[in-house]
Amino acid sequence: MQIGFTQFLSLVTHNPLMMITAILTLAVIMVNGWTDAPNAIATCVSTRALPAKQAIMMAAVMNFCGVLVMTMINAKVAMTIYNMVDFGGNTGNATKALCAALVAIVVWAVAAWKFGIPTSESHALIAGLSGAAIALQNSMQGINWGEWVKVIYGLVLSTVLGFALGYLVVKIVGFLFKDTDRRKTIGAFKGAQIFGGVAMAFMHGAQDGQKFMSVFLLGIALSSGNGDASNFIVPLWLMVLCSVVMGLGTSIGGYRIIKSVGMDMVKLDTYQGFSADVAAAACLLFSSVTGIPVSTTHTKTTAIMGVGAAKRLSAVNWGVVKDMVLTWVLTFPGCGLLGYLMAKLFMIVF
Repeated sequence: MQIGFTQFLSLVTHNPLMMITAILTLAVIMVNGWTDAPNAIATCVSTRALPAKQAIMMAAVMNFCGVLVMTMINAKVAMTIYNMVDFGGNTGNATKALCAALVAIVVWAVAAWKFGIPTSESHALIAGLSGAAIALQNSMQGINWGEWVKVIYGLVLSTVLGFALGYLVVKIVGFLFKDTDRRKTIGAFKGAQIFGGVAMAFMHGAQDGQKFMSVFLLGIALSSGNGDASNFIVPLWLMVLCSVVMGLGTSIGGYRIIKSVGMDMVKLDTYQGFSADVAAAACLLFSSVTGIPVSTTHTKTTAIMGVGAAKRLSAVNWGVVKDMVLTWVLTFPGCGLLGYLMAKLFMIVF
């Protein structure tokens, strides 16, 4: 089943609940834009390969391309998110729980952004939905553990593989150009860094775009009284809408995250930034093809850590890393509890 844009507008204008659900979903996508999407372009901005405004425009375009291409090839990530929780058969209550989860995600993400910490919106999304589903079902039956375990796989994959590939790629690049005058490689690596930023923005769209579109379609289905969104075809207008809103979010508040990831954690040369982007993009490509939902934030930051550690361990600002890791650890229980409490509150108030 495919829903056209004019049909969507008609449904929204005649269904206040759908309008609220759509607005909250777009709010989450925008928050993703200013807290998660900037990771994709952090290195090419910090190494001055691209000015921030140009990088943001590039990221918006490549996010859309990533969503479009990966959805055509493989929509496994979207279906994993959709199948991860069970809101039960009552679509009215399910819509309330979904809205509560979206509010929880926005609150959690804005709080992390306030302190300049690049939290993972992917994990906040999963945690918020899970907490709301548990509140609605009053038990752990709201969780589909067969799908949820993929999150654990993704967490390990993004952390270990991201770090290892970052370390390995920068070592290979350093070995290949060890006898080359550094000044003569600046221009080449500047272009390569832009390519790396393009690849990262593309893969961010391929991963996170699918996740948030699946929630958008679920919200449309539930607020229409349909408990099954698995037969929906992702429309082109939704891909464009998500990309534009995400790009808008990055332009509004992304620089704070760009500074934390690309400047504060490790001081990078252009060849190091290129290495981090290639490593992170490769990890995200593997995850997208296999249908494992991973965090762009975790993948990019651990790749940068690997690049810094390849030079020397002291090249990494472990104080910044500690703050990031603490936020990552707290996201699942913190945002999950917030989603649970919000869902209970929504059930009482509405």
